[in-house]
Order: sequence, then C-alpha cells, then structure tokens
Amino acid sequence: MTLRIQRSGNPQLVVFTLTGRIQTYQLAELEALLESESAGSDIVLDLTDVGLVDRDAVRFLAQRQAGGTELRNCSAYIREWISQERKWNATAFSGTAAKFSGIKE
Repeated sequence: MTLRIQRSGNPQLVVFTLTGRIQTYQLAELEALLESESAGSDIVLDLTDVGLVDRDAVRFLAQRQAGGTELRNCSAYIREWISQERKWNATAFSGTAAKFSGIKE
C-alpha cells in the first residue's frame, strides 16, 4: 500500500491528510513537502486513514509533533508508540550523557 497525501487549508493553517502506510523511504519526501509549506503556516497531519507505520515513521511523527506539528486523528497505537519512543530516547540519552560525563547511574 502506498501513501497518499492530500493538502487542504489556508495560508495560516495547512492540513495534510495522509492515507495508507507511512514507511521509511517516504519520509524524506514528506519532510520536504512539510517544510515547503511551513513558512508562516501551522501544519496539521490528519492521520485518520493511516493504517500502518514503521519505527522510523513513528520517530518522524514524534519529532514533528515536538516541533509544533499537530497530529490529528492519530490512532491509539501510534500515539502509544510515539510515547514509548520518547521515553526510550529520554532514557537512552540520559544514560549516554552520564556515561560521557563520568557520572554513575
């Protein structure tokens, strides 16, 4: 299954409705599209019809959300996966920082 992207909105708010499956190989193109629209506009990703994502897609969505992109109609399993990735990254980063700074955990 491919990823279909439909754009709607106005100059202040741009909504991208994604349909299908979000996979690693699609992320660079999706990022470029979002960046081309982001100047002066709020970005919303409507994930109502997204059925499957891979781990890189979850990380991408987490980064976009942290940067201010609204994730609308995101399924519970994707939201939970994003939350788990954030927790894992926070734990991994704190352990790495401690290792390099000489602090014992």
